[in-house]
Amino acid sequence: MSWLPSNDPTLGDPKSCDALELVIVPRTRDLGDGFAVRRALPHGRRQMVGPFIFFDHFGPVQFVSGKGMDVRPHPHIGLATVTYLFDGSIMHRDSEGNIQEIQPGAMNLMTAGRGIAHSERTPDAQRASGQMMLGLQSWIALPNDKEEIAPSFQHYGAASLPTVQDKGFRARIIAGRSFGATSPVEMVSPWFYVEVALEAGMSVPLDADHEERAIYIVDGEIEIAGDRYEAPQLLVFRPGDRITVRATKPARMMFLGGDALEGPRHIWWNFVSSSKERIEQAKQDWKTGHFAPVPNEHEFIPLPEN
Repeated sequence: MSWLPSNDPTLGDPKSCDALELVIVPRTRDLGDGFAVRRALPHGRRQMVGPFIFFDHFGPVQFVSGKGMDVRPHPHIGLATVTYLFDGSIMHRDSEGNIQEIQPGAMNLMTAGRGIAHSERTPDAQRASGQMMLGLQSWIALPNDKEEIAPSFQHYGAASLPTVQDKGFRARIIAGRSFGATSPVEMVSPWFYVEVALEAGMSVPLDADHEERAIYIVDGEIEIAGDRYEAPQLLVFRPGDRITVRATKPARMMFLGGDALEGPRHIWWNFVSSSKERIEQAKQDWKTGHFAPVPNEHEFIPLPEN
């Protein structure tokens, strides 16, 4: 996915919960060919939650036979991408030679570091038959001393990620530690990402252990301190207080956050950096073909004019 400057997502009403700092209603952005995303981060009043600097919710969208998603090769620096699916499949290919079909419930972490290019397309089998797609893509900004690390890719199938469940509650620990379980995913800074499913009437805590934290409501409705919030919304909380979340309807959420980075980041197109000069260099590198190519890809997304 790509980011370009535009209007901020709208703000919702934080209502009565003292620990709730900001409510963000994601803005819909059309990427073309009927493929739209809801964008919750970045926002003018909140660039990041922990290191999460970009948060896109795509779908549900039904691709008919012969159609699919085609995000041509494009570059990244200074970040890691997390692609997480609820429905459908995406074929990931990158300039390091990694080829991986991303399926629902799997964790896919591509660390760009000093630079990587990748494509995201519907796999051939699903393109032939048609498929429903629903998922999330997030960018994790890297700490200052890790922005230029070597690019890499990690894949963990759904079955290899720890799950915690009880009556009316299920959580998959995608990254970091939550609900007493730890994901096997290697990270260069402390952050967490958890899929939480609640049946109506059930409650679950949002730990106070994390410096910065938020809840993204994918679908359903929840109640916090007597106030109700419907999907899709991003609820950003102040540190310190333990939050209890109750589902008033069956709900699917993402708990996310982590340690704040040393300072804000510059973001332009698909580049994130603590240095404006580094972003300018990345622009020239992509424009002049200095990024390594993605094997077996013969297209690319040109550098935007603005």
